[in-house]
Amino acid sequence: MSSTAAIGLVAGREISTKLRSKAYLISTAVLIVVIIGFAVVMKLISGSASADSTVGYTAPNSALAAPLQASGKALGKSIDTKLVPDEATGRAQVEDGSLDAVLVGDGSKVDVVVKQNLDDTGRNALTIVAQQLALNQQITALHGDPAAVRSAMAGAQISVQQLEKPHEYNSQQLILGIIAGVLIYLSLMLNGQTVAQGVVEEKTSRVVELLLATIRPWQLMAGKVLGIGAVGLLQILAIGVVGIAAGLVTGVLTISASAAVGTVIWLIVWYLLGFLMYSIVFAGLGALVSRQEDVGGAVAPALMFVVAGYVVGISVLPSDPGSHFVEILSVIPFFAPTLMPMRLAMGGVPVWEAGLSVLLVALLIPALIWLAGRIYRNAVLRTGAKVKLRDALASA
Repeated sequence: MSSTAAIGLVAGREISTKLRSKAYLISTAVLIVVIIGFAVVMKLISGSASADSTVGYTAPNSALAAPLQASGKALGKSIDTKLVPDEATGRAQVEDGSLDAVLVGDGSKVDVVVKQNLDDTGRNALTIVAQQLALNQQITALHGDPAAVRSAMAGAQISVQQLEKPHEYNSQQLILGIIAGVLIYLSLMLNGQTVAQGVVEEKTSRVVELLLATIRPWQLMAGKVLGIGAVGLLQILAIGVVGIAAGLVTGVLTISASAAVGTVIWLIVWYLLGFLMYSIVFAGLGALVSRQEDVGGAVAPALMFVVAGYVVGISVLPSDPGSHFVEILSVIPFFAPTLMPMRLAMGGVPVWEAGLSVLLVALLIPALIWLAGRIYRNAVLRTGAKVKLRDALASA
């Protein structure tokens, strides 16, 4: 039997077994439903967006309405204003919850009525209005024109010279990047460890002895990796396509279709690279043990790199998308499969960085194949106690 036929036979067995697995089908369906549900929920939330608070005002306080909205916006708070017929009506609406607050008095100062407490952001917004009112009063007292002063202040700007144009990130890019990282992380965790568990299962049941009587160890390892990898690719492709389609159909994603498709393509590329890189290592490490309960400990050293990249990505990128620390880590092969897809989905990654990260992983994979193949060949037929890594590497 040729090497290609042997690898294809093993891969085909893994694919057919996995596709018939209820756990695989259910997990894929659940993830797709979660993605669609997330898109629908985001659509409902964005569609029902309303102001953070509504503040009423009496006729003498009309001049304070626009400054209050502007100060709230500057503080990240959406404030709606509403004219009330009189102070008594305003107080009644605050009491029944129709208004969060009402501005009363003659408009010479900021006098606000609330039901119980005034939140910090609202207090800060009203404080800014009060300061502007006091400034206007002082300018008027000095026979100046408050409107002219405000116009002059609004027109005062600084001149900034940019040596490099910064990349502008939007919330959708950030969310898309995090989702891409999560999908890669879950796929590597689930499918990668499945390879190690399959190796141990065959080793424990002695099936591997029958298989190795017909094919070579590296062919068995390669077929297992390719078979499980193909099924994992099918799963992540289905999730990615359905997720992007749901986002575009519901209007949650307003980025261009080409950018969305590009994200899916990079997701597939990095899944293939990451899975191939880690699964061959998991297969080698899995051959060191003979019990399923020992698989976690055997693959833990390699798994730490997957977890570390994922944790750094979801903890740093949302608050600092342009982090130089993440930029460096995303080029290092062991962290690239989880970090680089996040950065690529967010945008702003130089072409040379993306190319370099792909090249370094591609160059590392042959070395890992040789290393894992040696470990697998020398340990897969040894049952009982855990085979020491040093012995597996040293055996001829």
